Amino acid sequence: MPYADGYDGPAAAWAAADPYAAALRAGRGPLFLRRADGRLLPLEVERWCARPDPVDLDVLDRCEGAVLDVGCGPGRLVAELAVRGRTVLGVDVSEAAVEHTARLGGPALRRSVFEALPGEGRWDTVLLMDGNIGIGGDPRALLARTATLLAPGGLLIAETAPADVDERFQVRISDARRTSGAPFPWARLGAPALLRYARGWRPTGQWTAGGRCFLALRSRRASSSAEPPKRTAVISSQRARKPSGERPVADR
Repeated sequence: MPYADGYDGPAAAWAAADPYAAALRAGRGPLFLRRADGRLLPLEVERWCARPDPVDLDVLDRCEGAVLDVGCGPGRLVAELAVRGRTVLGVDVSEAAVEHTARLGGPALRRSVFEALPGEGRWDTVLLMDGNIGIGGDPRALLARTATLLAPGGLLIAETAPADVDERFQVRISDARRTSGAPFPWARLGAPALLRYARGWRPTGQWTAGGRCFLALRSRRASSSAEPPKRTAVISSQRARKPSGERPVADR
């Protein structure tokens, strides 16, 4: 699947990363982002594959309306919101992540955030958890894209690095024994850096819990007459499927 705006590389790298898929299927690491300088950034696979912890649940309690989880991974947050009866969709470029989300009962699509998505401009909350503010290695571009996904005045909840950092680098996915795929850009941001990039957003909350840091931003985009995303189930699939009478999907 082609990815828009030059993001073919990162999406393809995640999608084809055998160590990443293997770790998600096993529910455990070790798994890392390996920087070009050899440094390893650990990925918390065990936490991602477990049930939502109290820190996660607090974030979900803050969500408003229909929720889009960008880079949903194995789907713990999507599944929990679905159990609560919320309109929710996870998107991820990894087939293994989407399959895992579906097994938990969460709706998900295998798709890049920079591709066309269901309900654009009508989501009430977008989540960028577990370091996903780094997607694409360009925070300004990701924030701009997120603004187009949200309804006017919509809420973005982003998990930031606990340190005051603002880094851009090339990474590959590694389990410390093998490194897979082509390098792709990633970013690592603390809350101060994210706030610097968040022009056009209104900060509404900042908190730390369990050693993790979060920032809530509200879109200032002008209001429109768009309706909210439908409260019908969105198909859990690797690709967008055609609507049918038995399994409705949100508008594309």
